Amino acid sequence: METEARKQQVAEPALGIEVHSIDWIPERERHGKLWHQAPLWFLGNFQYFTIPLGFIGPAMGLSLWWTAIAGFLGIVVGTLFMAFHGSQGPKLGLPQMIQSRAQFGYRGAVIVLFVVLFTYIGFNVTDQVLLSQGISGAYGWDPTAIAVVTVVAAALLAIFGHDWVHRIFRVLLIISFPLVTVITIAVITGHAGGITPKTHYGFTFTAFMAEFSAAAAYNITYAPCVSDYSRYLPTKTKSRSVIFSVFFGASSSAIWLITLGAWIAIHLNAHDGLLGLKIAGNNVIGDLGSVAALASALALIATMGMSAYGASLTLLTGIDCFKKVTPTRTARIFSVIGLAVVWYLIGDAITTSAANTISTALTLMLYLLVPWTATNLIDYFYVRRGHYAITDLFSLNGIYHRWNWRGITAYAVGFVAEIPFMVLPKLDSFTYIGPIAKLLNDTDFSWLAGLVITSIAYILITRGFDNRSEEQAIIESEATLRTEFG
Repeated sequence: METEARKQQVAEPALGIEVHSIDWIPERERHGKLWHQAPLWFLGNFQYFTIPLGFIGPAMGLSLWWTAIAGFLGIVVGTLFMAFHGSQGPKLGLPQMIQSRAQFGYRGAVIVLFVVLFTYIGFNVTDQVLLSQGISGAYGWDPTAIAVVTVVAAALLAIFGHDWVHRIFRVLLIISFPLVTVITIAVITGHAGGITPKTHYGFTFTAFMAEFSAAAAYNITYAPCVSDYSRYLPTKTKSRSVIFSVFFGASSSAIWLITLGAWIAIHLNAHDGLLGLKIAGNNVIGDLGSVAALASALALIATMGMSAYGASLTLLTGIDCFKKVTPTRTARIFSVIGLAVVWYLIGDAITTSAANTISTALTLMLYLLVPWTATNLIDYFYVRRGHYAITDLFSLNGIYHRWNWRGITAYAVGFVAEIPFMVLPKLDSFTYIGPIAKLLNDTDFSWLAGLVITSIAYILITRGFDNRSEEQAIIESEATLRTEFG
């Protein structure tokens, strides 16, 4: 760690730009509140990117209720993995991806850092395109201007950092929650319009699993950044309380909007989440839908800011693997600006079909991300049980080594195990359906196979690992941190 630089850092005023980047948060600066977690993750999914997840089942002939059940089960499963990462923040006081050095090594972590960074950029590119097209279609505004405004707003939120992300999310939740609530009640009572569908909707296992897998994958992709937003919580914060708060916030809003999305797809025959929300709301009263759709778009912009923040920490961690980075806010600000330029240029250059290509690429990133989350969680909860030498995570020659064969091997085994189960959508002229997936009517179980096989592999590989071998390093690390930060 750059101890001298970090010793000079002091807590910023409430309205200031966050000082920290990829460094450890001292106890005296742990000003986070547990109740902030649920609103943050609730709004993270309470935006119109979530609504089209409810389109998947109906597009394959699945009924409203079967889509809702599949979405519910998928979100519950995926959010469980995501929420457990949240408990690592208060315990370790570190960004999520720095922790991966314990499993993969100081430099070995760059393998998953690349995957996570690509995922962040891919999501923001997709969000930029969706917002440009969606807002332009719903309100007639210039798509280029929309793209510029969304990128600048998201980058500014990421620059101001942790406290402002929490604060803006709570404000947007207060605005959007009552609007969507009114629309949902109108849907239930039959006052949101809609038609009786001519298409027959029922149940097929393939459609059910497609909806289930998409819903599960949705929150798993949040896993690399959960600890980023819980690391300011006091160390004494109970792990189960953090897990429950993250789980409740991220799951309840996603289940809600997936179900609403399924209704919009079936009864409004809508193919765009923003436009469907606008139509449903305007069928209730005046411009309710127009306001609700705009609030949902603003929530998506804020979510882009959350992704940009996580991407900046991931980029700095990756650079630090090979060239020491002084963890200052200046480094974080420049990384956010650089990333914003990159994702804007990519988003500005692609077409609708290219946006579909990005979605396919994100499917690939999920395949690569799942073995990481399994390795990280098994290491934290089963192997090392939350005990780490913080200072060694910042040392090239520390106890976690430069390249850790255990984590890298488990990751590789898990990814290879996914291949027979994969169903990769068309990427340009290339497509792939694994042999086992073909036997299951092209149903994608790859992420589930990856979670299970990686977990088993890492448990077996670490059977000979003795926690006592790291006890002295942990004691020395804690002593160093007490000396430097009191």
